[in-house]
Amino acid sequence: MQLTAKLIDILPVQTGEGKNGTWKKQTIILETADNYPKKICVLIWGDKASENVLHIGNMLTVSFDIESREYNGRWYTDVKAWKVELAGAEDVAGTAPKHPQLPMGNSNVQHTEGAINEIPGSVFDKDDVFSAPTMEDLPF
Repeated sequence: MQLTAKLIDILPVQTGEGKNGTWKKQTIILETADNYPKKICVLIWGDKASENVLHIGNMLTVSFDIESREYNGRWYTDVKAWKVELAGAEDVAGTAPKHPQLPMGNSNVQHTEGAINEIPGSVFDKDDVFSAPTMEDLPF
């Protein structure tokens, strides 16, 4: 999954020792630019983000996975980043990053420039007009 949002807080780096050696975890707080902004806590394990990218106020594009786990009958969910870069940054080849479009809804729908009434097999006619319900349309 991918998200573009503004970096609003950087929490202190946490380190420790595990069975595979030393680990490092950075937690950042992002805020979406929606009509109703949401704050999202993102974990960055290891060195997946460079220091010059993590500045409060930067717009970041974060590629991440969501993972949940159960502990003592309670569930915990983590948003784990596997790539963090400045929004709009170009990749090594010099082109903007490409993000595949995932098909949604009816798999028979063709994604073209045409209007909905031009989709083959559509249930709508070209002459259909959507209007507010009248008194005859109400069920009571």
